[in-house]
Amino acid sequence: MDNTRDTSVGNKYLILLFLGLIVLGCKDNPKPQIEQEEVAILEEPEPLTEFGFKLDNYIVKRDTIRKGDTFGVILERNNVGYPKIFNIAEKAKDTFDIARSLQVGKPYTLLCAKDSLETAKCFIYQPNLEDYVVINFQDSIQAYRSTKPIKYVEKEATGIIEDNISLTLEEQGLSPRLAYKMADEIFAWTIDFRRLQKGDRFKVIYTDKYIDDTIYTGVHNVKAAYFEHNNEPFYAFEFMTDTTKGIIDYFNEEAKNLRRAFLKAPVKFSRISSRYNLKRRIAVYGYRVRAHRGTDFAAPIGTPIMLRPMVQLQSLGDGAVTAIM
Repeated sequence: MDNTRDTSVGNKYLILLFLGLIVLGCKDNPKPQIEQEEVAILEEPEPLTEFGFKLDNYIVKRDTIRKGDTFGVILERNNVGYPKIFNIAEKAKDTFDIARSLQVGKPYTLLCAKDSLETAKCFIYQPNLEDYVVINFQDSIQAYRSTKPIKYVEKEATGIIEDNISLTLEEQGLSPRLAYKMADEIFAWTIDFRRLQKGDRFKVIYTDKYIDDTIYTGVHNVKAAYFEHNNEPFYAFEFMTDTTKGIIDYFNEEAKNLRRAFLKAPVKFSRISSRYNLKRRIAVYGYRVRAHRGTDFAAPIGTPIMLRPMVQLQSLGDGAVTAIM
């Protein structure tokens, strides 16, 4: 009996040991992983569109108006006959006088047929970065003006004056147009930007202008500005005073127009060559006192002079002028 019992117990231990080995063997052999193939989804590229045309449908030729170029000369070079050129110019002249309005250096685009002759089908002229004129003569003759998409982006700039405002803006990679806006259009009646002090500070909220989302054309307008000069704060807020004529002025925090009777400087970003001085002495005259009852501004010939309506200019010769109240 004891031998039988011992044999039975031994068999049980052998069975348990065998089952344990099977379990360990299963753990050592992980299940094979199924490889997943990556499927690339090909998206068709969006057609390249400009001036309202799908450029992929044409052979596109870009050039600029050269000396001697006319509408007829350009089209003749691109396999359009003179009778058709005359007909196109006649039908388009009410929209755009193509015979007289082309300017040397301005860009144009030709959309040509995709054939061996590459015959011109459409002429597009750009008088500036924003506007363009389309003369389409593929089937019937159509002429019209249009404008490229324009985007305005609001931005903010701040700075502390170390030398002058132009240098401060340049160090931040900002447009010098901001300096002209503040000095000549906004604070021209309240701050003399030729006498800025180290430590003066400013903050300006403005909008940048972009054409086709990529072409930067500069500062469009200044919405608001703050300038602290000699510890005195100056505020400016844009307001359209005449919606019909599109006249814009700037007002301070008390709703007072910043335009005053006298400008701080009559010319843009000039220099003062001689200040008002009743005790001025000049070496040429033996250092005798020769009073200078005015302020001289030096600027290149042709620089616009900003005056109030009651002020007149008198020529002194050699490019010099004087203002008479």
